[in-house]
Formats: sequence, C-alpha cells, structure tokens
Amino acid sequence: MQLPDASVAEIMGRAGYDWVAIDMEHGAIAHHQLPNIFRALELGSTLPLVRLAEGTAKECKQALDAGAGGVIVPMIETAAQLIRLRDNCRWPPTGTRGVGFSRANHFGEAFDSYAIEAQEPLLIAMIEHIRTLEELDLILQVRGLDAIFIGPYDLSASMGLTGQFEAVEFSRAVETIRLRCTEHGVACGLHVVMPDISILQQRLSEGYLLIAYSIDAVFMHSACKNPKQV
Repeated sequence: MQLPDASVAEIMGRAGYDWVAIDMEHGAIAHHQLPNIFRALELGSTLPLVRLAEGTAKECKQALDAGAGGVIVPMIETAAQLIRLRDNCRWPPTGTRGVGFSRANHFGEAFDSYAIEAQEPLLIAMIEHIRTLEELDLILQVRGLDAIFIGPYDLSASMGLTGQFEAVEFSRAVETIRLRCTEHGVACGLHVVMPDISILQQRLSEGYLLIAYSIDAVFMHSACKNPKQV
C-alpha cells in the first residue's frame, strides 16, 4: 500500500492476502495514519507489515508500537547493520527498543503477552545493492532474520541496469541471492509489481516464498485504463 487511506486498506484486507506491506519508504503514508490503516487491514484478518524508510530506532519503534506484525527494512548491506536494526525492533533483554503502553499491546491490557512477541517480531531484510552479495552469507546467518526480500529496481540501478530485469547480469544476481537463501534456510521473496498471474505463478514455481503482488495504486490504474488506450 502506498495510498494513505483506511478505505483502501479495508478493500486490500478483505481481498484474501496473507499480508499487506505499508510503504513508508516511497508511499505517502505518515506514522499517525498507521493505526487506522492497520485496523482496516485486520478486519479481513490480514497481517499488516511496514516497509520502513530507513530503519532508524524511532521508525522501528513507531511502526511496531502502532501494531505492525513486523518490518521490511530497505538497503541492508552488512550483517552489522542488520543486527542494529534487529535490536531496534526488540524489547529488552533481546533488544533495545523502548518499552511502553501502545496499540500493539492494547494500551497495556495485553502487556504481558505482547512482551513475549516483542522479543522477536518479524524481520525482513531488503537486498538492494550488488555489493551486498559480498556479505550476503553473513547477513543470512544473523539470528532473528526471517526472510530476504529482493528490491529489483534499486538492485538493478546499483548495477547500472535500472529496470532492465531481463539483463543476464541482473538475472544472475537475483538467482545467486535466491540460491544463497535456500542454502541458509531463509525464505526469499521479491515484488511482482505488475498484476500478472502468469508471472506470479512463475515466481512461485522458482521457489520464492514471500511475494508482494503489485501495489494498490498499480491495481487502480491498471483497472481504470480505457481498453482502447492499452
């Protein structure tokens, strides 16, 4: 989701998806809008995740306190960076995130049960630069990492191949990431940006386990186009 509207979230939440990622990196969604967006998604039993802008301690705390089930962190390049971000997401003793009453623990009513969840919230690292492959094995060994998510546009841009997803060098890099994830037993995912079922099925057959399917705005403009103009 990139559109800051709870009605859009309600539609997405009732569409049958396991999870919806709220894009705070490229979208126009602010922190104070998260609770109502999360409530709308939860009406359809859809797990809300947040793609953070940078992964600062403040961002991690605000997203998780608002009730996110986990975070997707962009531009992970080193294991040390991922460890810092992991700790930003966890309450002590496993992390350094500030403890307090919030929507995530029903404003204190579920404090004790949430204290267990807050020891290890869902953590997804985005691989978006070609130089990250040099430290990928170390990243995949970080305790608490749940999945890797390939960012195709930034990864291709880092190779001087912006948006050229058919380029041999780009395809080789993506496959290297997927195979390394398999070797380490870490789920690998990517973004199927355009809503195309055949591409979705292809990615599933290739072994990707965490797939973001399109974007709310892309769904909208794809459906709204005049057929004569397509």
